[in-house]
Amino acid sequence: MNINTRVELNNGKMMPILGFGVWRAKNGEETYKAVRMALEAGYRSIDTAAIYRNEESVGQAIADSGIDRSEIFLTTKLWNEDQRQSRQREAFFESLKRLQTDYIDLYLIHWAIDGKIEESWKVMEELVNEGYIRSIGVCNFQIHHLETLLKSATILPVIDQVETHPYLAQRKLLEFLKSKRINLEAWSPLGGGKTDLFDNEILVEIASKHHKSPAQIILRWDLQRGIISIPKSIHKNRIIENANLFDFALSEDEMNQINELNQDLRSGPDPDHVNF
Repeated sequence: MNINTRVELNNGKMMPILGFGVWRAKNGEETYKAVRMALEAGYRSIDTAAIYRNEESVGQAIADSGIDRSEIFLTTKLWNEDQRQSRQREAFFESLKRLQTDYIDLYLIHWAIDGKIEESWKVMEELVNEGYIRSIGVCNFQIHHLETLLKSATILPVIDQVETHPYLAQRKLLEFLKSKRINLEAWSPLGGGKTDLFDNEILVEIASKHHKSPAQIILRWDLQRGIISIPKSIHKNRIIENANLFDFALSEDEMNQINELNQDLRSGPDPDHVNF
């Protein structure tokens, strides 16, 4: 396994197991530089969203990188208000234009909006059939959201991208997704800056044993759970460090120690109360 390792999704498409996220990165120089640094460090999966308001900078960075578009796995997302206003199709093409590309590798429903899940999914299925999207999936869907979607879906979601980290292990959801052949992808895998994960004694001890940082231990834990992970940083040293995960492995005992840290503690919103 290395930074170029790809996992096969349930539709046969291949997705890098490690990606780079740009949530909270400012549009303009900050996002542009971060994406260029990530691509130079070897990342080939870039994750953005319409609501991040930095798609233009992501698109420009990819265009200027000199890397063939076919080598880059690009993800963006459908925002809540576009679902509420039934402008899913318009929103997609706006993202496509901002990203300076003619297709998206993975398009996700960003949050489950009551009464709009089936409608949004139907539009996304149409865009797959028209060749504009290679794979579709969801973000922040609980089991019951997925059960609603699966009743009418003709294309199976390839991904459920959710908050998960050692304090929010998402074991039940992970088991459910595995039973449906849907991959779990971690956003905020390092706790989103709202937890004390980097100071946790167990993580610090394991990190010291492997001569790694707590962040690297957490990301390696994700990989060994079979989870796709998209850490975010705007700092070159962190971007490189977060990809340096493939020269060590956690033991079964270490994995279990990290599993036991779970507190069902969220740093982000509750997916069952989306009022934004």
